Amino acid sequence: MRKLALIAMIAFATPALAEDVTNDSILGTTMEEVKTSLSTMGYEVRKAEMEDGNIEVYFVRDGKMGEVYVNPQTGAVMKLKLKD
Repeated sequence: MRKLALIAMIAFATPALAEDVTNDSILGTTMEEVKTSLSTMGYEVRKAEMEDGNIEVYFVRDGKMGEVYVNPQTGAVMKLKLKD
């Protein structure tokens, strides 16, 4: 019975953990840190690579796709593209 209550609490708490990536987000300085940050925010990471010295990650959440470019020295979002 305790397991069921714990599972129910986690299931209801999970949507509250989701947050949006913005131009002000700091996601990490390595590709793994960026992917982990986005996953923690509720995004599904589809592809990650280095492009022009930045970390480029393609993601999906709630049926909406996007891509983010992150500066590997600061971890800051350099460019964010959201697609409807």
